[in-house]
Amino acid sequence: MHTEKVERNHVVCAVVHGSAPVIQDAQSALDLLMHAKYELGTKNIVIDKALITEEFFILSTGLAGEILQKYVNYGGRIAIYGDYSRYTSKPLRDFIWESNRGNDVFFASTKEQALDMLTR
Repeated sequence: MHTEKVERNHVVCAVVHGSAPVIQDAQSALDLLMHAKYELGTKNIVIDKALITEEFFILSTGLAGEILQKYVNYGGRIAIYGDYSRYTSKPLRDFIWESNRGNDVFFASTKEQALDMLTR
């Protein structure tokens, strides 16, 4: 895993790069947030959905709720980008729509959109 510091509109984001899933459970998600905070000075994470375990996108596992609750509790914000078109789950689509209406969790198609959502 490699994190890149990107600043826009005076907001710093940690853009995560890698070739294997970085977020596999709540602890690895929290570890990523703490890495961004202490190494890059930010609590804003931008990550490709390919770097998150597929279980996250199956809402019935509870993993998404557990991870995102930790982020909110620790003041973290996350924007996850990628292609969501293959998901047919109405609860997941509703979750994505509701998340994008808030201020802490975003789902975007591209890295640029994800950065825009966190830095507007």
